[in-house]
Amino acid sequence: MAIVSRKPRNSSLRKQQFVVVRDLSKKDPEKRLTRPLNKKSGRNVYGGITVRHRGGGAKRKYRIIDFKRLQRDVVGKIAAFEYDPNRNVPIALVFYTNGVKGYILRPDGLNVGDKVLASVKAEAKIGNSLPLRSIPVGFFIHNVELVPGQGGKFARGAGCAVQLLGKENEFAILKMPSGETRTVGLDNWATIGSLSNADYRNMSLGKAGRTRHKGFRPTVRGMAMNPVDHPHGGGEGRSKSGSHPVTPWGKSTKGARTRKRKSSAILKRRK
Repeated sequence: MAIVSRKPRNSSLRKQQFVVVRDLSKKDPEKRLTRPLNKKSGRNVYGGITVRHRGGGAKRKYRIIDFKRLQRDVVGKIAAFEYDPNRNVPIALVFYTNGVKGYILRPDGLNVGDKVLASVKAEAKIGNSLPLRSIPVGFFIHNVELVPGQGGKFARGAGCAVQLLGKENEFAILKMPSGETRTVGLDNWATIGSLSNADYRNMSLGKAGRTRHKGFRPTVRGMAMNPVDHPHGGGEGRSKSGSHPVTPWGKSTKGARTRKRKSSAILKRRK
């Protein structure tokens, strides 16, 4: 995987960059593993906007990813790697020996033809999924469960990985990608390895249109609004509004801590 810059034939191509994954071996997804993806545009069931600056975007289908690794004790073979428009990491198509097909996130170092297994007795190698109590200390893992049987919740983005720092009583001590150190139960499952496509975060989109294709609409600064629309609005000239940065509803933002309760599971905060 490498970042490729476009030739500057015009101003819109001058700073565009793409992450090229040369070993994507399948273009069209498995029809049985896709479903329609209805757009919400940041609105709830009543039509009110609950998430600002959302809407539009390219049309796409959702790929059903097996975050729970439901095929336990069944060997699977990596058949192909595919592009997933819904996430920033490639996905791997797995053919299991019992005839079932499924998608998993692609970890770095996994190749077509490799065997993967989700089992309590599985070997701790890249692509295999097993409980945290069976994973050696110091390993990097991804797709980590928070509640047993709920499916992976942590470390599902490009280049992400969680390090298993230790085990104490019935809890595993994990170092998250954010730098936070927390504990989860040893009965939670995880997958060995770091996710691929780590160069994604270094890519330059190059133009506003590529952001619109992702479903993000333009964002207007609060200082450019009227007082009726935003707490930062109004004033003579470029006013600082006399307060810390807040949302349109008065909630602190831009670095302010918003956690209300302290969790005993968090040993070290991310800041």
